[in-house]
Amino acid sequence: MAYRKTPAEIRRLEAAREHLVTRATDVVADAGWAHASVSAVAEAAGISAGSVYQHFPSKAALAVEVFRRAAGREVEVLAEVLHGSGTPVERLVAGVRVFARRALENRGLAYALLAAPAEPAVGAARLDFRLRYRALFAEVVRQGMAEGLLPPQNAEITAAALTGAIGEVLVAPLGTPEEDDTDGLLAELTAMALRCAGAAAAAPRP
Repeated sequence: MAYRKTPAEIRRLEAAREHLVTRATDVVADAGWAHASVSAVAEAAGISAGSVYQHFPSKAALAVEVFRRAAGREVEVLAEVLHGSGTPVERLVAGVRVFARRALENRGLAYALLAAPAEPAVGAARLDFRLRYRALFAEVVRQGMAEGLLPPQNAEITAAALTGAIGEVLVAPLGTPEEDDTDGLLAELTAMALRCAGAAAAAPRP
């Protein structure tokens, strides 16, 4: 008869895995993907390097899990804002501002998610999440067109342009000192997003 883990053992393993992913995320945020070795993550988690492989078959698998969880939280937050209250244009402004502000408040992790060199498996996951961002922006652009607030356009192309531009605009500021002009950057970024979507006038700030 095959051995079956008890509920208590399963809970213990799940808790240990969660702790490992949390500490790995901290290492990535502090030092980047290149320095998030199995030994560095294990040290941060207070376990042996061999114990890491009890939860993940490889460093790449752990890195992908870190990326998917962190990026998944950002997609959820953006979706909540873009599906929230206000006109489509107001929600577009709010979405861009919230996404950018969250990135600037956690620069190390945001840079790792957006642009830092990473293993091919993380790069593939990054492309997948870019498509998720694009889908959310495309939805709100289509709603804006339906309500006559945005001109006729290819929502998918606009969404792709927004996704790429927002990420590109943020890359350099993510490496600058904390005292940079965050408010000014957010104002310029949202103005760019409105121009890209063809909004007639700037929406009120949320």
